[in-house]
Amino acid sequence: MNNQQKKNFPLLIILSFIAFIALGMPDGLLGVAWPSLRQQFRLPLDALGTLLLSTVLGYLLSSFSNGYLMKRLGVGKLLAASTTLTGLSLLGYTLSPSWPVFVALGFCAGLGAGGIDASLNNWVEAHLSHRVMQWLHASFGIGITTGPLIMTAGLAGTGSWRPGYWIVAGAQLFLGLFFFTQARRWDQAPKAAHYEAEMTGGLELRPFRHTLRYGPAWLSALLFFIYSGIELGMGHWAYTWLTAELALSSSFAGIWTAGYWATFTIGRILGGFATQKIRPATILKISLVTVMGVTLFLAAIPFTIFKIMGILLLGFVIAPIFPSLISTTSLRVGREHAGNTIGMQMAMAGLGVGILPGFMGILGRYAGLHTIPWMLVLWAILLFLLNSWFERRTRS
Repeated sequence: MNNQQKKNFPLLIILSFIAFIALGMPDGLLGVAWPSLRQQFRLPLDALGTLLLSTVLGYLLSSFSNGYLMKRLGVGKLLAASTTLTGLSLLGYTLSPSWPVFVALGFCAGLGAGGIDASLNNWVEAHLSHRVMQWLHASFGIGITTGPLIMTAGLAGTGSWRPGYWIVAGAQLFLGLFFFTQARRWDQAPKAAHYEAEMTGGLELRPFRHTLRYGPAWLSALLFFIYSGIELGMGHWAYTWLTAELALSSSFAGIWTAGYWATFTIGRILGGFATQKIRPATILKISLVTVMGVTLFLAAIPFTIFKIMGILLLGFVIAPIFPSLISTTSLRVGREHAGNTIGMQMAMAGLGVGILPGFMGILGRYAGLHTIPWMLVLWAILLFLLNSWFERRTRS
């Protein structure tokens, strides 16, 4: 590593963290803004699923084509373009004359989010440590924690959901411009020692079409589909559940929704320190077991104060799962398929965000919002069982 590369690395790590903060902020806005959006556009409860599905289609497109885009543009330019597109889409939300236009802009926002998510996960997995991977996703938690606070303040101060999106859109556009000025630095970074060792050991990366025919790659991606239903399902519906089902005021509901993402962020930060002593696979197993217990507690305990505690605890224990799943990708599918599989995993995570919280809205509309935590219990059990299958397969 030459002197210029040594100077670049700290800056690139900081830029990666900033990009993930930007990635998380729009998701944090939506859950708190949704009741106001419903009222303005006169929508049913489950119409959120339409927006999420449109967003995930854009996310899927950019995630699946991430390898191609990274080769053509490089990580730096792809990040800059993706962040700028996201900012323009959020600004467009505030100008939407109708719900169909809003939903169409969600597709563009998904394109930008998928470009940021997949490219940075690929880059950090190849160049940096498991600890940095945890902290990268902790940065997402910072962004998604800030989002509800910005939206809650905007609603309290103006009565409108638009100022929250104006603030975040402006931040995204500024970051996009800054990323363009730093684009060349990314391509100069050397790969991590563990990655280079495996690559020079005779192990060749497989073409993407081979990975698409490899069953464990799809099952690995399914882990991310299920996980995203728990993480964003709780994040998107916590505010509505707290206000409509548990009768909390909008201000308190906004604070506790932000609290979910705050404990989530703390969990990711501590997860980064834990990787110094504990293998990512062990962290993953501990987290999956505790998530099953916490979701059952959240669903079964009838008292509001305990449900709020359950929401905060769920954010903390679920936090290390996503980065641990990323870091253990090569254990599940082999290094030769890992790069391609990460893109598939990001796409399936986006698909889970689009489908599973939307399904929670449909079930909540027809069967009651009390069904939301029971859905989380089901998905936590499925996630644990599928990961256990991978563990047995790896040992054998």
